[in-house]
Parts: sequence; structure tokens; C-alpha cells
Amino acid sequence: TLHGTLFRNGPGLLDVNGQRIHHPFDGDGMVCAIAFHNGRAHFRNRFVKTAGYLAEQKAGRILYRGVFGTQKPGGWLANIFDLGLKNIANTQVIYWGSKLLALWEAAEPYRLDPHTLETLGLEYFDGQLSPGDAFAAHPRIDPGDGTREPRLVNFSIKPGLSTAITVYELNLAGQIVETYTHYVPGFAFIHDFVITPRYCIFFQNPVDFNPLPYVFGLRGAGECLRFHPERPTRVIVIPRPHSFEADEQIPSQPYVLETQAGFVFHHANAFAQGDRLVVDSVCYASFPELQPGTDFEEVDFAALPPGQLWRFQLDLTNKTVDRHLLEPRCCEFPYVHPQHVGRNYRYVYLGAAHAPTGNAPLQGILKVDLHANNRQFWSAAPHGFVGEPVFVPRPDATTEDDGWLLTLVYDSKRDRSDLVILDAHNLDRGTIACLHLSHHIPYGLHGTFTPECFGITVL
Repeated sequence: TLHGTLFRNGPGLLDVNGQRIHHPFDGDGMVCAIAFHNGRAHFRNRFVKTAGYLAEQKAGRILYRGVFGTQKPGGWLANIFDLGLKNIANTQVIYWGSKLLALWEAAEPYRLDPHTLETLGLEYFDGQLSPGDAFAAHPRIDPGDGTREPRLVNFSIKPGLSTAITVYELNLAGQIVETYTHYVPGFAFIHDFVITPRYCIFFQNPVDFNPLPYVFGLRGAGECLRFHPERPTRVIVIPRPHSFEADEQIPSQPYVLETQAGFVFHHANAFAQGDRLVVDSVCYASFPELQPGTDFEEVDFAALPPGQLWRFQLDLTNKTVDRHLLEPRCCEFPYVHPQHVGRNYRYVYLGAAHAPTGNAPLQGILKVDLHANNRQFWSAAPHGFVGEPVFVPRPDATTEDDGWLLTLVYDSKRDRSDLVILDAHNLDRGTIACLHLSHHIPYGLHGTFTPECFGITVL
């Protein structure tokens, strides 16, 4: 039976005392926990009580500008030269080294109590992080092998005329045991990355940042990004130093390759295949630029390019990239078996549009068999809207797809949210369990599952 805790994070507060934020991605983080034990489930949720959240709740008004266009009331005069950002801790939540961490890519993690979800404060990993350091929202867990223990691998970005990419590797105790930094030319907007046992791989999207409208209080930072389709996407391959044998020479600089322009928010996985590296990613033909004054509730989805699953094959010797389309259906939020992270794998699970073509909100779960090129699809349409599918392997599983898929589904007809559980081996079975919540949960971003059970008193 399913045993453990699903943690999930996303923007949960979309106004401050009636003052509406400009874009959901600027919303304060709200973490949900659904614990499973002996056939019972227990739900809990809490806002991440960051310093900025507490200050705004006390003041009863917006005090901080948001990356995606939220401004303080009062026009540009109230926002000019105010470059301070609120740590909203709203993107991912992960349990590692006996610590539950709420993550936002531009700042330090917030530590939460895994039993109660109460906010405990900023986490600096025994001083390995300094105040103001970033710790990205898309860590990858290297499952390790017979000779190397599992590690959590994460990164931070300091953009500028050249961009510093710093990689952190944490052991099972949650200690940062390795840190390494490389610089790449130009501005880099990097949200996610992938790993193999030997490499960390980043896609430097062809995006520029014009800081002047932001500095002068006219736009949010995210509204100052511009996509350049005429320029290539750079693929930056950074060696993980500890993964090389004593008699091998560790490359002193990253490999930098170029491929056709596109924009990647999320990667599915990466692995070595012979003398090549394979990276599977959800890629867009262009970056969906944010326009000042637009209302996110009136997005014309049909006018935007869909995210589609692409495969990139990297030849480090010849510095070439071949790419081809794996899945044309509009999709996002890829998830793979945790023991296959950085390794060759067969199955990827994604949130997907109901229709096989065009761009639309995610209303179904898509399973892609990369070896047999088969598909399975479960849909919550017309009234259901899905989030990220989290794959949980059965404890005694013998195949890669033997497990459950957990996803939160918003039922627009009932204005309530459900936790839907699917059989990952056979989506055609339909829903095998549906846990009805008594309320709705704002549309979220990412989540993780731990086999440890929190929030239920075990007698």
C-alpha cells in the first residue's frame, strides 16, 4: 500500500488585503502535505511565513515588487530604484537530510517542520550558504550506485555580463560536501538543469535582460526579458569533479555546445549513451514574453507556442547537438522514476493538454514509453485541470513503471481540488483512488514524495 508523504508547493496567496498581485508566479508559497498510512490520508497546508510574507500581512498592503510584474502601489515613483525582492519560497519543496525545504530559485531555502509545516527560518547549511545566496528550485537527486552514496545536486545563478553557475552537492545528512563555480559569457536565465553521474547540464536560453525599465520602476524584472530566435541556445556541460577516477583528467572548463534556438523551463532527464549525452526536455519555440498591463486571467493559450518533449543528443568530442521531437502534444512538468535520474530510462510522465494538437491548459496525464514509442493518456477534461504528476515506485517493484502517479486536480465544476491516484503501469485503468478535498488549492508548481510519514499520529 501507499505509505509516506506527498509534499507540494506553489503560489498560494494571490492578493494582499485585496491588493491583487500582477502574476501568480509572484504569489507567496503555500506548502501542502498529504500523508498516507494504513489506507488513510491526512491533509495539511500552511503558507511559508517568510520575512516578506509576515511584513506584508502586518502592513496589510504590498510592500515588495515581484519578478513577474507585481509593483508596489503608487506607480513608478513608488518603485524606482527599489531592487529588493521578496523571497516567496513558492516553487518546490523537498525533504532531504531530515530537513523540509521550501525553494525559490532567487534566494535561500526556508526550512519547515515536516510534521506541522510551520516555518522554522532560513536554511544556510551550517554556514555553507551566505545571506543572499541563491539555492535553485530544481534540485536533482543522484540515486548513487554501489560505490557512491546518493546526493542532492543543486545550483545557483548570478547573472550579469558573464554569469556564474555554482553547483552544490549535498550528502545524505544534508551537508554541502562539494561546491564548484564556472562562468559563462552573457546573461543566463536558467530555471532547471539535469545531471548524469559525471556531468551537470544547463541550457542557456537565447534571452537578454534590459534592466532599465526595472530599475526605473516601470516593469518587473521578468517583463524585461526578450527572446532572440535568431541566436542559438547554448548547452553548458559542467563536469562533476568527484565522479572522475584518480587516473582521469578532469576537464578544467565546461563544454559549450550550440543548438537551434528554443526555450526550456523544465528538463525530464539526461543520461550517457555511448560517447554521447542524451537530454530530454520540454522545449518551446519561443519564450512567452510577459507584457506590462496584461491580465494573466485573460491569457490566449491558443496564441502561445506549446511546450513539447524534445530529445537533444550531445557529442562532446565534436561539439555538435542533434535534436528531434519525441512528443508533439502540448505538455509540461515531466517526472521520471527517482532511481533512473541521470540514467537510461524508459518512461516519462507529464501533464498534458486534452487535445493532441495546439496549446492549452494541462488537463491530462501522459505516459510516454521512450523505448517502444507508445503512449497512455488519462484525461480529467472537460472540468478538471491537472498539476505535476509525481511518480511513487512500489516498495517491491520489479519494473520501472510499477508504482503510482499522484496529481492534484482542480475540478472547476465543483470549485474543489482532488488528489487523484493513477496506476503508473496502466493509465487505461483510470482513477484508482480520488481523495476529495473540502476546498480548492491554488494551481501549484512542484512536489516530491518521501516514504516517511508525517502529520499522522501512528499508534
